[in-house]
Amino acid sequence: MGGASAEREVSLKSGTAVCKVLKNAGYHADGIDVGSDICTVLATAQIDMAFLALHGGYGEDGSIQGMLEVLGIPYTGSGVLASALAMDKEASKKAFLYHNVPVPPFEVFRKGERIKETAMGFPCVVKPAAEGSSIGVAIVRQKNDFGKAMDNAFSFGSRLIVEPFIEGKEVHIGILNGTVLGGVEVRPAGGFYSYEAKYTAGLTEYILPPEIEKEVYEKAKISALSANAALGCRGAARVDLRIDVHGNPYVLEVNTIPGMTETSLLPKIAKLAGFNFLQLIEEIIKEALDESE
Repeated sequence: MGGASAEREVSLKSGTAVCKVLKNAGYHADGIDVGSDICTVLATAQIDMAFLALHGGYGEDGSIQGMLEVLGIPYTGSGVLASALAMDKEASKKAFLYHNVPVPPFEVFRKGERIKETAMGFPCVVKPAAEGSSIGVAIVRQKNDFGKAMDNAFSFGSRLIVEPFIEGKEVHIGILNGTVLGGVEVRPAGGFYSYEAKYTAGLTEYILPPEIEKEVYEKAKISALSANAALGCRGAARVDLRIDVHGNPYVLEVNTIPGMTETSLLPKIAKLAGFNFLQLIEEIIKEALDESE
């Protein structure tokens, strides 16, 4: 948990929550705040399994997964390739298109190239190609704000994605070991599910299950499961979608290490599906054990 990414504080909360529930259940669990000495720590510590709550950066891009594989340490969640694909919005969108998973139209811009005007029109969404938790994301409603949004997104990486803003609802689907657990509709007070809206109490309303037609909900579940499979994800994942005013789902991204505090979205979804927080954690661990055998 922890690490040095922009999602460090959220990761510490997830890791601490997981560690606490495991200890209370009698497991021998220790929290490791990932720093520059992580290679030495992992090589010398007697670890049976790594439960990954390392959001963002090298926690979700396949880096820590590759290190654990080299060291022969089993770990929870998706493998190296699936993690890398899911973290990179450009790569994941191309994989989704190949597998006929519905995604919004998009453009990719690279830092240093001559920036042309977007063909997406306004309002549009500008986001870094490899960040999570809505970091660096902006909804641009008029042309005059486009440059500022691009500069901000480029401060988090060398590539960015521009998509049309889809009017409608935001729904997140939880997946556990290849099965859909259910979904949650998020209604941020400010209309945008920003970093602040995600992690500040009272700024977002959560509706479980989503208040959408049954047929639309089923389409969203199928799209989410298809996206998860297209990237080859394992264990727990959360798929974020926008549902337009006509009931069409569009996959935005797959989160391979979703938030794991007791009030995070995946645990909320799992609770409605009959899993308490400990049971959810244990199911994730069981899958990882099976995968390592």
